[in-house]
Amino acid sequence: MKTNRRKFFQIAGVAGAGVISGGFSSCTQTASSQQAESNLAGIKESALASHPSVFNMSGYAAPKIETVRVGFIGLGNRGPGAVERISNIEGVQIVGLCDKDISRVAKGQKILEKHSLPKAKEYGGSEDAWKEMCESPDIDLIYICTPWSLHTPMAVYAMENDKHAATEVPAAVTVDQAWQLVETSERTKKHCMMLENCCYDFFELLTLNMARQGFFGEIIHTEGAYIHTLIDSNLSKDGYSDMWRLRENQGRNGNLYPTHGLGPVCQVLNVNRGDKMDYLTSMSSFDFQMAKRAEELAAKDDFWNEFKTDNYRGNMNTTMVRTNKGKTIMIQHDVTSPRVYSRIHLVSGTEGMARKYPTPGKIAKGHSWFGEDEMKVLEEKYTPKIVKLVGDMAKKVGGHGGMDFMMDWRLIDCLRNGIPLDQDVYDAALWSVIAPLSEWSVANKSNSIEVPDFTNGAWKTNTPVDVTLSKGGTTSVRVTAEAESQLNV
Repeated sequence: MKTNRRKFFQIAGVAGAGVISGGFSSCTQTASSQQAESNLAGIKESALASHPSVFNMSGYAAPKIETVRVGFIGLGNRGPGAVERISNIEGVQIVGLCDKDISRVAKGQKILEKHSLPKAKEYGGSEDAWKEMCESPDIDLIYICTPWSLHTPMAVYAMENDKHAATEVPAAVTVDQAWQLVETSERTKKHCMMLENCCYDFFELLTLNMARQGFFGEIIHTEGAYIHTLIDSNLSKDGYSDMWRLRENQGRNGNLYPTHGLGPVCQVLNVNRGDKMDYLTSMSSFDFQMAKRAEELAAKDDFWNEFKTDNYRGNMNTTMVRTNKGKTIMIQHDVTSPRVYSRIHLVSGTEGMARKYPTPGKIAKGHSWFGEDEMKVLEEKYTPKIVKLVGDMAKKVGGHGGMDFMMDWRLIDCLRNGIPLDQDVYDAALWSVIAPLSEWSVANKSNSIEVPDFTNGAWKTNTPVDVTLSKGGTTSVRVTAEAESQLNV
């Protein structure tokens, strides 16, 4: 059976119960065993089919940009924080601010004023204002902080208009979108980075460096998660614009937000750079909370009537991935249960292990964790250069304890020095595609499904992420006195 990339989309769109298309209504229907087997066989063969690769973006060093000119799309939730962080990095000009709500653009200008930076050009007042900004010849990088469904269209349009793209997570919500990102980045030779900030948290960077230096031996198993109670914000009129995040949870039953826990452990395992994901299987609980909460709200306010449905995502999803080299990854997602926040971040090898949650992170070589004094010795030995260079500043600027700032600083530093990004388009596509693939598996009684190889076999020779900062590290940080007084120290 000869198939190409587009054929894969067509087969997956039919066999995958809506995984490719924008809607996921049929994902909640369980196919007969015979039909599920037939569908699964078609998807597995298609996912393994070869596809043409125009250019390998892994390890690609784009031409240096002495001063990176940035335009921001989306200034409602994550956007203002990003403007604040980037304002503290040298070698950057914030030249564009865009939001359909023009009042948010004005708030962005105030951040620039606080840092004694010049005003940026304003784009807004319409749904398509962002396109005008992407078309501007005076921008090098488009930084996207919008609802999930807009990430791929905006990133693709940015690259098509000769811009590098950096997008909040997830980078794609369908398999089709994931391939579109890859195809566009390869063709245009423009970077497409998913802004997976958790890869830059302090303990994750520590354990990644330890894994690189063989501390844990051969890595066997890893775990990551996004366990974060969001039911109040998702079911609130004052939460996400147009209730977009709640709508994502309607009719999509799977691991909808996998990348925070997945990204760091994929780097530990050298996925896309020495190993690849082969297949996954996924299982969800019933929904015991969202439909109930919506009914309670609807009894008092008709606004909530459209959200009265039994078609919500299950509260807890567990997805298992097996890699080509026989490693396993467990990824969990639960944003409704009253649980303590956790991304798990577990790394287990033949000679040791680490686990971040419950905090503080712990490391062991046997049946007991290392003590406080031993941990200090390990931190001194294995803390990577990026943390030593900008870690203290990152904690001052803030953004989830500093990891957001280190992510932004590293992105700018790579662009200015013309060195490969830590996260490339293949990471963006792969880490994001877990969501639609998990939906297919859940809908088909947790059958396993092949994971596409977005690198087209280049994973065998791609080099691991450089956490030692052997190149780059030249970009300075700055804080004006006025801005420093307002920093979250």
